[in-house]
Amino acid sequence: MKLFTFLFAYILIGLNTNAQTVFTKADTLRGSLNENRDWFDVQQYTINVHPNIEQKTISGRVIWQVKTIKPAKDIQIDLQQPLFIDSIKLRYLNNKLSDTLQNLKFSRSNNIAIVHFSDKPSINQKFNLYIYYHGTPREAIRAPWDGGWIWKKDSNGNPWISVACQGLGASVWYPCKDIQSDEPDFGAIITIDNVPKNLKAIANGNPLTFLENEEDSNNKIFGWQVRNPINNYNIIPYIGDYVGWSETYKGLKGDLDVNYWVLREDSVKARKQFTQVPQMIKAFEYWFGPYPFYEDGFKMIQSPHLGMEHQSAIAYGNKFANGYLGRDLSGSGWGLKWDFIIVHESGHEWFANNITTKDIADMWVHEGFTNYSETLFTEFYYGKEAGNEYSIGSRRTILNDRPIIGHYGVNEEGSGDMYAKAGSMIHNIRHVMNNDSLFRSILIGLNKDFYHQTVTTQQIENYISNISGINFSKVFDQYLRTIQIPTFSYSYDEKEKLLTYQWKTCVAGFDMPLNFKFEGADFTLLPSDYQPQKRLIKLAHFDTKAFADAIKRQYYVEVKME
Repeated sequence: MKLFTFLFAYILIGLNTNAQTVFTKADTLRGSLNENRDWFDVQQYTINVHPNIEQKTISGRVIWQVKTIKPAKDIQIDLQQPLFIDSIKLRYLNNKLSDTLQNLKFSRSNNIAIVHFSDKPSINQKFNLYIYYHGTPREAIRAPWDGGWIWKKDSNGNPWISVACQGLGASVWYPCKDIQSDEPDFGAIITIDNVPKNLKAIANGNPLTFLENEEDSNNKIFGWQVRNPINNYNIIPYIGDYVGWSETYKGLKGDLDVNYWVLREDSVKARKQFTQVPQMIKAFEYWFGPYPFYEDGFKMIQSPHLGMEHQSAIAYGNKFANGYLGRDLSGSGWGLKWDFIIVHESGHEWFANNITTKDIADMWVHEGFTNYSETLFTEFYYGKEAGNEYSIGSRRTILNDRPIIGHYGVNEEGSGDMYAKAGSMIHNIRHVMNNDSLFRSILIGLNKDFYHQTVTTQQIENYISNISGINFSKVFDQYLRTIQIPTFSYSYDEKEKLLTYQWKTCVAGFDMPLNFKFEGADFTLLPSDYQPQKRLIKLAHFDTKAFADAIKRQYYVEVKME
C-alpha cells in the first residue's frame, strides 16, 4: 500500500517532496509579478515554430501583442536555456499599423532576458514585440512528468512529435511571459512549418484555412488559432501521421465542434474508445455548466505521452483502454468503467483552463476539483453510491507529506495531495452542505462567475462559503494548509445512551459539521474543538465499527473511540 501510494504520487506529478526548499532569485523572477512584468498585459501570442526533426532543433518567431497598463519599466522575457534569443524588435500600434520595426537592446541571464526601452511606452499604449530565437530545446525524457520537446516515432517509423511543459513552463519552447496570472486575452495563433508532406501538425483551436495548401518543395505549413484566453503551458503543437474525423455535439450553448486526431495505425480502436467523449461532455455540462470554449471547439489528440489538459486540444495517450493505463487507481472497480485520461484531462477544461489560478501554489483548484470530477462522472452514470465508493478508494493515494498549498511567488506547487486529498475535501464540503442541488449550483456558479478568469484560492474559498452560507474557512485551513487529518473523537455510554464527541488534531476553531446515515436514520453532529458535545442516541446496541464507517464513508477524517 505505501509503495503503491509513493509510486503513484511520484509518477503522477513528479514532485520534489524535500521537507525544506531553498528558493533562488531565479525562482522569484519566474514566479512573481515583479516590476518588469506587472506593467503590461499580453493580449495575444502569434507563434511560428520551425522544427528540424532530424537535428531535434527549433527556430521561430513569437509576436507578443501587448497593452501597457501602468508606467513602463524594462520588460522580462522568459525563454529557457539552451534556447537562444537572436533579436527583439518593437512596433507600436497606433491608429494604423506602423511599418517601422525598432531593434531593442536586451541582456540575457539564465532563463530570462531583460529588454531595455530607449523610450518607454505610455499607459494604454499597444505594441508588438517580435522575438526571434533558435536552439536545441530541452528534451522530455519521461513526459509528461518532466517537460520539453518529445521526439518519437510511431510503429511505422514516422516522426511523432509534441511538447509537454506544465510545471516546467511554456518558456521551455517559446519566449513568453511565463506566469499563469497573465493569459493572452485574445488567445494565440500557432503556425508550424517544415512539416514533412506525409504528416500533419495539429494545435489548439481551429485551423487557419488559408494555410491548408501552403507548402514548399518538400514540406507543409499548418496554422491554428485559439480565440479564448489560454494558459501558456496549454499552447502545444502535435506532429504525426494523423488522421481525423469530427462530430457535432448538441450542448448547452448549441452546436459544439468535436474533432479527433489519432495515428493512422490506431484509428479503428480510437473510434471505439472515443465514443466516451460525448458521454464526458454530457456529464460535465450537467455538473459544471457549458463547455467553456465553444468558439474553439473540442479536440482529443493522440499524443506521444500519457495525457495533458491542453485547452481545446486534449493530449491523449492512455492506449485506448479504460482506467489509468488499464488500472483502477481507486481500487473500487468503478475506475475501470471509463477512460481516466478522457475524463480527468477533459475535466480540466472547466477547472484549470476556464478557471485558472494566478499562482501555481494554488493548483489544488485545478487538480482537486478535477479529481472530484472523476467521482461526479462515476455518479452521473452509475449512481451516488458508486461515486462514494470511487471517492473513498481514491484516498489511498494520499500521502500527507506537506501542505497542498505551496509557497507563493516562487513558482512552487504544493503537495501532490492537491489531487485526491483536495478532492476528498470537496467531498467533505458537499456532505456538510447536505444539499446536492446547492452543491451543483456552486460548481456551475464557479464556472460562470469566474468565466475565463485567473483567480486566487481565497476567491474560491470565499465564494463557496458565501454561496453555501456555511463558513468553510477552517475546513480549507485544515486540509490545504496542514498535513493533520482531523480526528472525530468520541465515547458512548451504553447505559445512558449518551454520545460524547469532539474534534481533535485540528486547527483552532475547526468545527466541521457531520451529516450521515447510521442505523437507517439521518444524523447531524456539530462537533468542535472547543469542548465536548453530547447527544442522546437511543439504540438497542451501538455498533462502534458501523458508526465509524458511516462517518468515514462521507468524510475524509479519522474516527477514534476514546
